Amino acid sequence: MTLSAEPRPSVGRTVHYVSHGTPVRSDGSQQFPSACRAAVVTEVDADDPGRVGLAVQNPTGQFFHPLQAGGSVYSDAETRLGGTWHWPERV
Repeated sequence: MTLSAEPRPSVGRTVHYVSHGTPVRSDGSQQFPSACRAAVVTEVDADDPGRVGLAVQNPTGQFFHPLQAGGSVYSDAETRLGGTWHWPERV
């Protein structure tokens, strides 16, 4: 995704992280559905500004997704799939 229309992420900026949620059960229910969570950008990939490291705030605790070790998170403003980030909606 191109970030030309969006601001470039930078360390300390607040974004939304889309949680994966739990798998859907055979009866169609889901214990924890995918949801937007508050997150703070902790790192930005110099070669791909859409790829960032995040500190995610969840009701049950904090989770960290560093750039190293495959924990980075990619921008996805269009489909907002689980495991991606996007800018908060303007209200």
